[in-house]
Amino acid sequence: MMKNTQSAKVTTNSSRGGKGLGVLFKDTAIYGMSSIIGRFLNYLLVPLYTHYMPTESGDYGISTNVYAYTALILVLLTFGMETTLFRFANEPIPDPSAREGRWPDTVFSTGFAWIAGLTTLFLLCIFGFITPIAGTLGYAEHHNYLLMMAVVVAMDALQALPFSYLRFQKRPIRFASLKLLFIFFNIALNVLFFVILHKTSVFYVFVLNLACTSLISLCFIPELFKIQWHFDWGLLKRMLSYSWPILILGVAGNLNQVADKIMFPLVYPDKAEANVQLGIYGGCVKIAMIMAMITQAFRYAYEPIVFAKAKDKDSTEYYAVAMKYFLIFTLLAFLCVMGYIDVLQLILGKGYREGMGVVPIVMVAEIMMGVYFNLSFWYKLIDKTIYGAWFSLAGCAVLLAVNYFFIPQYSYMACAWGGVAGYGTAMVLSYIVGQVKNPIPYPMKSIMVYVLMTALFYAVMHFTSGWHLALRLLINTLLILLFCAYVYWHEIRKR
Repeated sequence: MMKNTQSAKVTTNSSRGGKGLGVLFKDTAIYGMSSIIGRFLNYLLVPLYTHYMPTESGDYGISTNVYAYTALILVLLTFGMETTLFRFANEPIPDPSAREGRWPDTVFSTGFAWIAGLTTLFLLCIFGFITPIAGTLGYAEHHNYLLMMAVVVAMDALQALPFSYLRFQKRPIRFASLKLLFIFFNIALNVLFFVILHKTSVFYVFVLNLACTSLISLCFIPELFKIQWHFDWGLLKRMLSYSWPILILGVAGNLNQVADKIMFPLVYPDKAEANVQLGIYGGCVKIAMIMAMITQAFRYAYEPIVFAKAKDKDSTEYYAVAMKYFLIFTLLAFLCVMGYIDVLQLILGKGYREGMGVVPIVMVAEIMMGVYFNLSFWYKLIDKTIYGAWFSLAGCAVLLAVNYFFIPQYSYMACAWGGVAGYGTAMVLSYIVGQVKNPIPYPMKSIMVYVLMTALFYAVMHFTSGWHLALRLLINTLLILLFCAYVYWHEIRKR
């Protein structure tokens, strides 16, 4: 009788874990499709920009530099409230008799009020001190660039928590539709202005972004009217106590992504050539961003489930398996990009293709960033987010040092390797400390098999790089299919 009972428990836990993975895969597919389709459509803007904004103009370098600043500011304004929303919206309702059915709304509205206050203060500072700010950043003659992007990043910050709330409510269709609406509208306007009207200045890149972001902000107004607004000072104090280490983590993590693009014009010895080189690097990085796309899609689906499953007995096994599948997907993506790099490079204008050597390096850095994100849940679940802040700061310090010392000599190749060094540092530190503080049984032997297999297949692809294009594509396709067959035989078939 006891054996049957134990067997039933194992079956129940297994089915629960299987169901959890099923939800994860389904939501990842929806979020991923919106992200993949969106990134693919955005890729259409890369040949458009690199064709109509030639390298010598430096316009694409300006765009890369300004967007790097806005990405960092967005992290500051959102203040870690996206992750904080999931943490507190999933906790037991403190006073069910008074707030039954309203607690997630209370968490949302309290966090949203904080972001709105920060955003208002940010806009007042930018518009009040635009002249010295523009002069310091090298845009003394282009105040309008910075003013437009300040409004854009403010609206993006205000949209961040509503998008997270859609994820919390398990509404991936609504989430994806709004993301895709922005992308379709943006592409349509860019084609109109750049191709039909021949407005080829980077000024119009910022104008069109402002228009599209405003449209999505308007689409969120009906969602906000559905909220039962309630601000809780006590809750805000607890949320800020939880979120400020996430803010530091986010700033450091974001610096790992954008510091090279911010620092490049500041430390590159030839100031006139800096935007040209940065434009080449920025264009090539776009091809490598498929890793960021996969990581983001996985995060959108994974983050809400992690906090919801925290109390399940099989949660650690679930996290271990999820990490393994995440790594398999990203390694497969790496092989696909490297296998067809000769075709993918045609996305860029001819003047930008000289920087394609950074693509595999940046992709490796993005894989490390994704692994680090998966490893980060051990300290989020035990409310020790300060560890993440320290790990990210350590990685950021390494990245900044590599960029500062090596950009003057090695140009944008130093940026690519700086990302590997920075993410690698944070990833290793998080794994080592995590296995001591809150161990998760990651299947390291199986994971290393996939890593070594990917390295071997990439080495073969690189060795055949001088061969005839058709033969290379055939060999690379066979290697990718062999990787897929191994995954099917050892993972899918067994399950």
